[in-house]
Amino acid sequence: MQRSDIPKPTAAELELLQVLWPLGAATARQVHEAMRLERPGLAYGAVLRLMQVMHGKGLLIRDDSQRSHVYAAAQPRDALQTSLLQDLLQRAFAGSAKALVLAALKTGISRKEREEIERMLKEDDA
Repeated sequence: MQRSDIPKPTAAELELLQVLWPLGAATARQVHEAMRLERPGLAYGAVLRLMQVMHGKGLLIRDDSQRSHVYAAAQPRDALQTSLLQDLLQRAFAGSAKALVLAALKTGISRKEREEIERMLKEDDA
């Protein structure tokens, strides 16, 4: 699957992926329990339905060999993030990485983050 072929997740799908990536592979029940830490009122059925939709879209893969299906992200986090970033770069910043970075730096970067970025840039120059 090429980067342009990677399905774009909705906000809810991306939230679920953020929970699933650290788990690796998990059942809908395991994902539901992990998501309830942040959203206590979240219904199991909603998580299961979302995971089924995501499987249909190609965002998740599913192992049907067990009684409880086990799901995993179809793409590693970095691959999906790169795809989403490239899409944002083209659509919102006319392909200008400089404009994207400047916009990101203007949106409330912490002193710690700024120092880390400066350190990384200095290392690249060395």
